[in-house]
Amino acid sequence: MRKFFMGSLAAVSMFAFASEATGAKTNPLITGGTGIYGTLPFKTLTPADYEEGVIEGIRLRNQEIASIVNQRSVPTFENTIVALDRSGEVLTRSMLALSNLENASGDTVMMNILAKVTPALSQHSTDVILNEGLWNRIRQVYDMRDKDTSLNPEQRRLIEETYEQFVVSGAALEGDAREKYRKLNAELSDLNVKFSQNVSNAMKDPSCAMWLKEEDLAGIPEAIKTGYREAAKEALEAEGKQDDGTSYLVTVFAPSYTPFMKYSTRRDLRKKLYELSSSRNIGGEFDNVQILKDIANIRLEIANLMGKKNFAEYSLQTTMAKTPEAVMDFLENLRKNYTEPMKKELADIEAFAQKTEGNDFKLEAWDYSFWSDKLKSERYAFNDEDMKPYFELNNTINGVFGLATKLYGYKFKENKDIEVYHPDVKAYEVYESNGKLLGVLYADFFYRAGKSPGAWMTEFRAETKDDEGNKTIPLISIVCNFSKPVGKDPVLLTPYEVETFLHEFGHALHGLSSEATYESLSGTNVKHDFVELFSQFNENYLTQKEYLDSFAKHYKTGKKMPQELIDKFVASSQYGAAYSCMRQLGFGYLDMAYHTIEEPLRASADIAEFERTAMDPVRCFDAVEGCLTSPAFGHIFSGGYAAGYYGYKWSEALDADAFAAFQENGLFDKKTANKFRKMLQSGNTVDPMTLYIEFRGQEPTVDALMRRDGIKK
Repeated sequence: MRKFFMGSLAAVSMFAFASEATGAKTNPLITGGTGIYGTLPFKTLTPADYEEGVIEGIRLRNQEIASIVNQRSVPTFENTIVALDRSGEVLTRSMLALSNLENASGDTVMMNILAKVTPALSQHSTDVILNEGLWNRIRQVYDMRDKDTSLNPEQRRLIEETYEQFVVSGAALEGDAREKYRKLNAELSDLNVKFSQNVSNAMKDPSCAMWLKEEDLAGIPEAIKTGYREAAKEALEAEGKQDDGTSYLVTVFAPSYTPFMKYSTRRDLRKKLYELSSSRNIGGEFDNVQILKDIANIRLEIANLMGKKNFAEYSLQTTMAKTPEAVMDFLENLRKNYTEPMKKELADIEAFAQKTEGNDFKLEAWDYSFWSDKLKSERYAFNDEDMKPYFELNNTINGVFGLATKLYGYKFKENKDIEVYHPDVKAYEVYESNGKLLGVLYADFFYRAGKSPGAWMTEFRAETKDDEGNKTIPLISIVCNFSKPVGKDPVLLTPYEVETFLHEFGHALHGLSSEATYESLSGTNVKHDFVELFSQFNENYLTQKEYLDSFAKHYKTGKKMPQELIDKFVASSQYGAAYSCMRQLGFGYLDMAYHTIEEPLRASADIAEFERTAMDPVRCFDAVEGCLTSPAFGHIFSGGYAAGYYGYKWSEALDADAFAAFQENGLFDKKTANKFRKMLQSGNTVDPMTLYIEFRGQEPTVDALMRRDGIKK
């Protein structure tokens, strides 16, 4: 349930905040968006507005909760469950705006505001959950649900999901246990934010970057060199230093890190960059080692308080998987099928490298990207750079949006009158095939210094309906970190950047397509091991020529991408699939290790040893002294994936199985697309497995995933 903000907020330079106005000023976060369709007027918002919006939102929601509790009428679905779902409008709007902009800017003022309001927000969330009067009313409605024949299935679902959310969040606790839970939750929320901000700050720290000269960039393509040169220039200018035109800056942020590890012939510098990336948040100002122990221990305490032996058992009860045993059975099934193919892949790459480096060469983690790319180029005559000329950004935007047009009939129209939070951002109106407005999509494509790494989808407002069925359209945002255009050169994306775009666009479609009545059941508010289905499903189209022909044209010649190149891409992608799977399993095993502990981690616990033990069954490379995953593993320690990282592979199995239906019936078969769209529209109004079986006719298996990866014929 989004309203309670029970999960931690992820860590959002170049935001032009208006200066504080003197005299009276209306805060749109409190009064409601004043822009087109109720969008926010970002240009007039000040940092203080975000803080005021959250604090005032808490006050107003407290009043709303009190009104629900203090009414004398018998608890009903409308006066209790619906009233709760519709409470907190100001708080939700303000908190979504604050967290989204903090992520997309990395602005220290916004980071400080988020840190400042988090304790109050955590306290409020806990106060709502532990409000005995509210809980008693919810419980009464839940107990009477079978006798209320007026309820439709979505209303019953909202009752059951609300009840379940309160139970797993401590509402059923009694006496001292309630206050203990309150204290633990407040501590955990604070630690989540500290962990996240330490990760963000460490990546911006100068110690996590390499200042290089031209002679250090052997093997790096010219376009990427230009990016490193521009990064150095911007960094020097920001520090007020003179740029002599000879420096290049390589950082641990993905758009900088990934191509260097793939193309640099300097093994010493690849190792250095790998170690810089993998040793951040260990010691120093942004140390996360003790913080992650504290987080794991508090989660164990909470689980024990709820009568569960570990946090995974407690957390997974509300998922598709249900139990830690089911998760580990799923991961183990993949491990057994992918281990030997992974070993063969690495052996082939090492043997290939030894032809150049000598028989004593041992493949290490910092060698994988470089030598696997070389082998792919030789074995498949394929290089990522071969596809980039076909993925010019503007054409790709049309192509990615066009996928929704082909499948669901959606249309996208840029509206420059909708205010955006940064000049790089574009706003699009999204229409259904009948011309009805579906929602607004903000697209923030380019890397900026301080912007959180990676890519994500979020929202500024969820889709809902009122009692008469009138729809409030969703305001959805996708954020990427593509390289910005330099001069007149076009932006050309790698196939993996296009894949990322398709992925986040899938999440956006989930939010945009929602047809739920209640916010708590709307859009992406689904079980976390179901939510990635819709993003990963889109990625399958990247290998389909019928789809690529609609936009993937050479930016100079206009020629369509040849089938031969697509086949090479598929073959090369399959080659690395076993390693990629095992790497993901490593994260999944580590996640489950932290969240199945049944005794607290001691302050003296050796996290390096804990991590090695957890990941050994699926390890691809030897552990490196001083390099760890855990201290920067934001997904599980601050990003809402605690005991849930398995969900990525779980969803891969779902998406492969779902896409198999389109392969059987036609890539853009309308009947199949309409059945899939029903899942997009349903949000959490129906049990996800019920939805999936209705779409596919059966429960999913891993067979389609293994066929796609080339593991099984």
